[in-house]
Amino acid sequence: MEFASGPIASCSREQQKIYLEWFNLADSDDDNRITGNDAIKFFSMSNLPRHDLKQVWAIADSKRQGFLGFQEFIVAIQLVSLAQAGHTITSDILGTQIAWENVKPPVMNGLDALLEKKRRSSKTNESDTNGSSHNQQSPSADWFSSKSSKKVSISSVTSIIDGLKKLYIEKLKPLEATYLFNDFVSPLLTNSDFDAKPMVMLLGQYSTGKTTFIKHLLKSSYPGAHIGPEPTTDRFVVVMSGTDERSIPGNTVAVQADMPFSGLTTFGTAFLSKFQCSQMPHPLLDHITFVDTPGVLSGEKQRTQRSYDFTGVTSWFAAKCDLILLLFDPHKLDISDEFKRVISSLRGHDDKIRVVLNKADQVDTQQLMRVYGALMWSLGKVLNTPEVMRVYIGSFNDKPVNEACTGPLGRELFEKEQEDLLSDLKDIPKKACDRRINEFVKRARAAKIHAYIISHLKKEMPAMMGKAKTQQRLINNLEDEFSKVQREFHLPPGDFPNAEHFREILSGYNFDKFEKLKPKMIQAVDDMLGYDIPDLLKHFRNPYD
Repeated sequence: MEFASGPIASCSREQQKIYLEWFNLADSDDDNRITGNDAIKFFSMSNLPRHDLKQVWAIADSKRQGFLGFQEFIVAIQLVSLAQAGHTITSDILGTQIAWENVKPPVMNGLDALLEKKRRSSKTNESDTNGSSHNQQSPSADWFSSKSSKKVSISSVTSIIDGLKKLYIEKLKPLEATYLFNDFVSPLLTNSDFDAKPMVMLLGQYSTGKTTFIKHLLKSSYPGAHIGPEPTTDRFVVVMSGTDERSIPGNTVAVQADMPFSGLTTFGTAFLSKFQCSQMPHPLLDHITFVDTPGVLSGEKQRTQRSYDFTGVTSWFAAKCDLILLLFDPHKLDISDEFKRVISSLRGHDDKIRVVLNKADQVDTQQLMRVYGALMWSLGKVLNTPEVMRVYIGSFNDKPVNEACTGPLGRELFEKEQEDLLSDLKDIPKKACDRRINEFVKRARAAKIHAYIISHLKKEMPAMMGKAKTQQRLINNLEDEFSKVQREFHLPPGDFPNAEHFREILSGYNFDKFEKLKPKMIQAVDDMLGYDIPDLLKHFRNPYD
């Protein structure tokens, strides 16, 4: 099973030179990007119908960046050529057996005249500047000018992710910093958080096949991987792309600015010594990062306290991940107290969770039916939702399916289930941008509610006497205070944080030091959610919609 996680096409060196000249002509802003407006002007020379060009853009810009880089531009050009030759342009075309290097450049009416005009213009400019030195400041220098205090307009934003970064710095981050959101809920975001590759986290008890699952997808072992019937993975391991195979200790990873793990420093050295990053060159890791976790404890073992907040760490990763796989073994269906706490910590990320019944070929068809029913019953008690969770059945390892147990019907079922799960994984890079927007909006709403709570606690404090008593009363009756905030600002109760967790953190603060409610900050976030983000999505949509 190959992972096609983006548009992939190839061409000869001669064609690359031609396409580079076309790319530079189409790129009106000289920023190495073909925006929607550039695309409309350039691709209209192909005389293709609008619905074909819409498909070309959708396939080339599969990651929804809102622009085409040079590689995506080549893909778009080759798709235009295929459309002119009579091929139907669909999202499946990249997976077909087409000799991409043999696809000839498309016919573009009027392109030669434009190229000739640009060449003549370049020669004239060279002769004009020969012998003279004009010190021209680059437009980007204005960004760093201390005199400039204007907000960045949508026209200077280069992609949806770039727009979210700017909106975060200008409108959301001030609110988070003012009301200590980073201490209570989540650390402040950095550029690396926005630029990070999509992540998939695997959770489950020991020996449910988490490390083997990653090895199965990569078709090779990663540095530092240990597999065995006993608890072998004793640390959180981030498996990501790198130029060579190596393991980086957790303390080093947490301070690297180009990695999105600086927030893990809040869990202390005890955790960082149980955290590592494994890097290796692999085409799949160019698009997805995997998070392998220690086996969740059960039985007597869970009474042994870990030296760090295991549930807190899984909750932190859950907020960053695009997909969370809960792995179960047919022989380990019991959900221990620690596993229950871990699953509860995933609250709010239900859309990311997938349940995998792994090693299912170790039981026969009748037993599998009983095991599936028992798993659904156990999950129903923990998740506390009336909806049924989707469970994938399979055996994710490099061994052939054990037909002695499953029979031919079981093999067919396994193959279909594995196809479904792998399709979910294949779609992650394509949906990463939408997921990033979704998480950003969720964070903005959580920050608003947090600001309301903190400012409410400040307002309830007396001016002079009895401050310590009042603070303790507010902490003890936190659920009632949440209800007051909910009623006053008409907020949904499901969006409020866990009262017990909030109470623990509050005990270390002096409510008198909290900030009063600042309506302008709240309004800025409301404007961002109501106007700025919709404008951003509209600006970087498919130009042929």
